[in-house]
Amino acid sequence: QVQLVESGGGLVQAGGSLRLSCAASGLTFSRYSMGWFRQAPGKEREFVAAIKWSGAGTYYTDSVKGRFTISRDNAKNTVYLQMNSLKADDTAVYYCAAATTNWNLQMSRNYDYWGQGNQVTVSS
Repeated sequence: QVQLVESGGGLVQAGGSLRLSCAASGLTFSRYSMGWFRQAPGKEREFVAAIKWSGAGTYYTDSVKGRFTISRDNAKNTVYLQMNSLKADDTAVYYCAAATTNWNLQMSRNYDYWGQGNQVTVSS
């Protein structure tokens, strides 16, 4: 059974930092591209960042470029999202997801497995 378990969320002041982790089990982690998505209240789920299975390619939505960094440790079956210079607009539930494809990783429909979500709240 595949499980993706996120951790590291919480409440932080604007300008602060958080690091999200997503631990995967039940799959061959090194063969999956990984992504982070988020959903704010009353809004649709949106793409945040993705990293190819090899770690050789990373992708970000424009609003987080230069502030967020996605990385992975295939030995630990874990993907990370380092979030710096957080803004109130970053407040959302953050989800990690796993995809067998390396293409169109900004599209949620291309992901096969999802975590349960982790709340991030940025106070202004």
